[in-house]
Amino acid sequence: MWGRQGEASLTYKRMSSRDYAKVDVEETSALSQNGMEQEITNPSWKLSFPHIIVATISSFLFGYHLGVVNEPLETISSDLGFSGNTLAEGLVVSTCLGGAFIGSLFSGWIADEIGRRRAFQLCALPMVIGASVSATTKSLEGMLIGRFLVGTGMGVGPPVASLYVTEVSPAFVRGTYGSFIQLATCLGLMGALFVGIPVKAIIGWWRICFWIATIPAGILAFAMMFCAESPHWLYKYDTLLCYEANQNQLVYLSCTLMRFGAISGLRINPSKSKIILVGRVDNVEELACELASKKGRIAEAEAEFEKLLGGSHVKYAIADLHKSDRGDETDTVKFSELLYGRHFRVVFIGTTLFALQQLSGINAVFYFSSTVFKSAGVPSDLANVFVGIANLSGSITAMILMDKLGRKALLIWSFFGMAVAMFLQVAGASSFISGSAALSLSVGGMLLFVLTFALGAGPVPGLLLPEIFPNRIRAKAMAVCMSVHWVINFFVGLFFLPLLEQLGPQLLYSMFCTFCLMAVVFVKRNVVETKGRSLQEIEIALLP
Repeated sequence: MWGRQGEASLTYKRMSSRDYAKVDVEETSALSQNGMEQEITNPSWKLSFPHIIVATISSFLFGYHLGVVNEPLETISSDLGFSGNTLAEGLVVSTCLGGAFIGSLFSGWIADEIGRRRAFQLCALPMVIGASVSATTKSLEGMLIGRFLVGTGMGVGPPVASLYVTEVSPAFVRGTYGSFIQLATCLGLMGALFVGIPVKAIIGWWRICFWIATIPAGILAFAMMFCAESPHWLYKYDTLLCYEANQNQLVYLSCTLMRFGAISGLRINPSKSKIILVGRVDNVEELACELASKKGRIAEAEAEFEKLLGGSHVKYAIADLHKSDRGDETDTVKFSELLYGRHFRVVFIGTTLFALQQLSGINAVFYFSSTVFKSAGVPSDLANVFVGIANLSGSITAMILMDKLGRKALLIWSFFGMAVAMFLQVAGASSFISGSAALSLSVGGMLLFVLTFALGAGPVPGLLLPEIFPNRIRAKAMAVCMSVHWVINFFVGLFFLPLLEQLGPQLLYSMFCTFCLMAVVFVKRNVVETKGRSLQEIEIALLP
């Protein structure tokens, strides 16, 4: 394309998407003066609700695959020939977590590169393949391969679900919709428990448990074809350029700057205000057509907003996006940007919240719950039902309160309640209390811990973090935070039993109680309330 014929100087000046959307400054000012800058009425929640339900299927699958091997593990080990091999049994469980860590590392880049909808479809693929491999395998190696594949899908699904639900939900119900993620995870865990009940009575039933998992994964991949794409992602990848060439008329082209590398020969000198391309052009029309083929997505964002909010709210939603437009939406996000600079604060809050969530001891409580209930004379099946009911009750309550009390209040009281629950378990493990009183404190403390966790510390971080992350870094910052989540989850599971043997339950639970109290202080000092605020308002408030 760059040749020796006819020199031309090309200047590409970045224009605000505001011009394209026809929401100009004068119109916005007029609306502001009339007190109409915000919508007078909230959009109907019914429009976005079906999209949220489909997205949370990924969270249901997450919970299902976490619990699907719990009941059948003994039968699986017997049928595949590794019965009594505790290392192999541990690998069947932990290989899935390893795959989830790998998936979470790449989730942000996947969600940014191909969009939220296709990311859901992509995460469903290894879940279908992995579950099928696990269902048909006749060896330990096949089971591990299947579990790893499922894990990679699990690693991509939850962060993308958090992104999608946050970005497509109306502000006034975003907290309620965000709670659906935790609720779906809980239902997935309970579903796995329910499906696994006949495993000891019916030979080979554990294979059916894995086959069942392919059904919701297939539904997720298919239903996503009819769901809206995130307007925030579409807006992020829209850049409007003004194209000028010698002896050619002014042409407006819309394209994605990040795709310029695919156009051979172009030399790009970017700045926040304009992009200058200087060179020799053989065929200006060919260049114009090539750029025009990479058209922008702002019109698609408007169409998706209409699906999600209704036509009367599209103008305000697009105008809201303009408020936080800093002119750098299409710049490539470097990993170093997340660790220092103006984004450090929000990323630090996100990673610390997920770290404290895991260090509170929630997974250790789940791991140890059957032992505590067994010592109280409660069968393991019934114990799992009690824990599931506490988890489900807390999740439903959080869904009701999220948009009434707010995220910060739920987090503070949730961590405080978890600290009280841990204190009860410390008291139950002490030598001063024995017999039925000690068992009552242990069992009661454990159920209270699960209940209060589901009220805030469970659902809020997955909702709050996409809210406080700017649009430009949202997907990749979530990937970093979820990676921290999986790393700490892995080490808590790895070291819990050895620490329990070395330190004893009283000291170990005291450590968990301390982390819960630290979380209360951290949330009080660092977390901002996001209830009822648009994502753009939150971004403007947090970033300098």
